[in-house]
Amino acid sequence: MRPRALDEYIGQAQLLGAHGPLRRAIEADRLHSIILWGPPGTGKTTLAQLIARHTQALFLSLSAAFSGVKEIRAAMEEAGVARAQGRRVILFVDEVHRFNKTQQDAFLPFVENGTVIFIGATTENPSFELNNALLSRARVYVLKPLQPDDLRTLIDRALADEARGLGRERIHFPAPLRDVLAQAADGDARRALNLLEVAVQLADRDDAGVLQVDEATLQAALGASLRRFDKGGEDFYDQISALHKSVRGSDPDGALYWLARMLDGGADPLYVGRRLVRMASEDIGNADPRALEIALAAKDAYDYLGSPEGELALAQAIVYLATAPKSNAVYTAWKAAVADARQSGSLEVPLHLRNAPTRLMRELGYGKAYRYDHDYPNAVAPGQSYLPDELRGRRYYQPAGRGYEQRIRERMDWVTSLRNEEAS
Repeated sequence: MRPRALDEYIGQAQLLGAHGPLRRAIEADRLHSIILWGPPGTGKTTLAQLIARHTQALFLSLSAAFSGVKEIRAAMEEAGVARAQGRRVILFVDEVHRFNKTQQDAFLPFVENGTVIFIGATTENPSFELNNALLSRARVYVLKPLQPDDLRTLIDRALADEARGLGRERIHFPAPLRDVLAQAADGDARRALNLLEVAVQLADRDDAGVLQVDEATLQAALGASLRRFDKGGEDFYDQISALHKSVRGSDPDGALYWLARMLDGGADPLYVGRRLVRMASEDIGNADPRALEIALAAKDAYDYLGSPEGELALAQAIVYLATAPKSNAVYTAWKAAVADARQSGSLEVPLHLRNAPTRLMRELGYGKAYRYDHDYPNAVAPGQSYLPDELRGRRYYQPAGRGYEQRIRERMDWVTSLRNEEAS
């Protein structure tokens, strides 16, 4: 059912619509090296083949999962012969993100000198996976997951096509169930066609010999199909980012949804639990010190109960963190202190703060003029600094006026006023 012409191609209107940049380039025969970045089943390979067919170019295909430098060199030799004969050559590399630097460098000169027009397909962010030299010579086009309406068109087309699809079979597949199948495919055309094929194979024939795809048959075909989720790829980091930002934004509904998406997609619940601990420190801090305790308890509860019972503890913690007062004052203070520690060199500890266990140290002034805070009213020694002299007066921690940090701010203001008093 792979499209044979641009007009048969489904989806990606932002690139291939009437005014899409890629369609204009193809129709004007202004080919350039490109990288097609998008989730599985969005038509990357199909699009590369259509470009070659439309432009009458020789199509050479490599899979980064199975090809090495030897295969690249063989393809480049074939491309060189074709170019010498006046033919245009497209080199298509599927899963190009799997090529290491050496492999990418092996075909880069042929892209530079025009022997081939390079088309790479990847499900991973090209910024992280491809050499800068290759990225600078190719334009990146982003392919989006197919919409349910697009997938429904694909399903209908496959059921009707007698030459390449299932049109020669007599199949009863009600429209509402086709919509369910389109939704379950989760933006992936390949998955949609695979599930369609499985559903038809599982269907029973009625007395008239018609294959009946009913709800039970479709559910059997769908099974426990998971939503798109790559434990080490772009989707993973996008979803954990969405979870973290929902908590930071005090939206328990968004936080619960992204937690459900991650767990449903196969994320390690203990990894999620560790991220909750980070959120408690980074975005709540001392505005609600209990948040850290609850995040740690939720992680331990999951470790104790396992799945699915322990997932409820993670959900409970997510809701608590999302609804807690927020403060990044500790996070900001820590970054500022680390920056000073790294940038200001090895500043000496002031003499009055040094330990003086020997007579020589005491003779050198170690510990001299130190005021023991408990000897003073309110346990605050006036006029005493606890930073290196060069950083005296620096304030890192600025408590927010929310939650428990409002009380901390009041106390810190009071301590500062006492410390600024002249020593008696």
